[in-house]
Amino acid sequence: MEANRVATATDEAIELSVVVPIYNEEESVGPLVQRIREAMSNFDRSWELILVDDGSTDATLLNARKALSDTGLRLKIVELQRNFGQTAAMQAGIDTAVGRLIATLDGDLQNDPRDIPAMVTAIEERELDLLVGWRKNRQDGLLLRKIPSWCANYLIGKITGVKLHDYGCSLKVYQASIIKQVKLMGEMHRFIPAWVAGVVPSSRIGEMPVTHHARQHGTSKYGISRTFRVILDLLSVLFFMRYKARPGHFFGSIGLAAGGISALILFYLFIDKFIFGNNIGGRPMLIVGVMLFLSSVQLITTGILAEMMARLYSGENDTPPYIVRKIFDTDSTGA
Repeated sequence: MEANRVATATDEAIELSVVVPIYNEEESVGPLVQRIREAMSNFDRSWELILVDDGSTDATLLNARKALSDTGLRLKIVELQRNFGQTAAMQAGIDTAVGRLIATLDGDLQNDPRDIPAMVTAIEERELDLLVGWRKNRQDGLLLRKIPSWCANYLIGKITGVKLHDYGCSLKVYQASIIKQVKLMGEMHRFIPAWVAGVVPSSRIGEMPVTHHARQHGTSKYGISRTFRVILDLLSVLFFMRYKARPGHFFGSIGLAAGGISALILFYLFIDKFIFGNNIGGRPMLIVGVMLFLSSVQLITTGILAEMMARLYSGENDTPPYIVRKIFDTDSTGA
């Protein structure tokens, strides 16, 4: 019990947790740890480094564990049972972090950890809950990476109302008390500012230019197909931001609109049949009116069922979107 109290006191004293999801970065993980340590050498507060191995199939985990022998580094390595994706890995790191602030960055050496101390200073001076990195001079291909990213950033900002230059930059600094209120699922790490905007005002979300390097080792995990997934994810974000607590309004609005059009069509056909005596049995308008009426009933019913489910599961499932196999740290070989 005394040991647990000492460990808890040590955790509470940590000011910053640096979270890095890694997947098949065997050549990058060693230099990454060294760069982070060098970048934080003049950081005058306590900090910890959390590496989350997202089911790597190469020597990433073995190379990362070599840094455990470094007694001057407070390091935790979270080994996930299999590959769950970057969002789940990031969530695992955030759940493990105990710092008052949490910084995240990619494990491919493209983000520069030397930006972290300046971002920590900026988030406190500007009194923000989230500070997003802006890769102003991005070192990626124009056609396959930059142009799709520009389009995605514009669409996300337009739809969510949180306008940032670079949603895709993993280098971010959060107030831990805020980001721990947000549950990340699927591939929603791209929309973290939008999710945070559901917890705090968008005025408490800012950005600052950061350094970006070209990839040195390995291959990118993203391609042009990501653009289509972003569009689908964006629709999901829009729905959850506006209608998560009231899904009946979404389905009900469409249902009422369809029902209103159906009522106008059927009323017109009623007048045409019983006032003017015209035959309406073979008219396509009759089929359209009936189909719209049935669609209206289905949509309104779906909205009611969605409302019931939202109220039933308003507590939200606490099951995390990942499974941890082991956690290694500088004080033990495994837990």
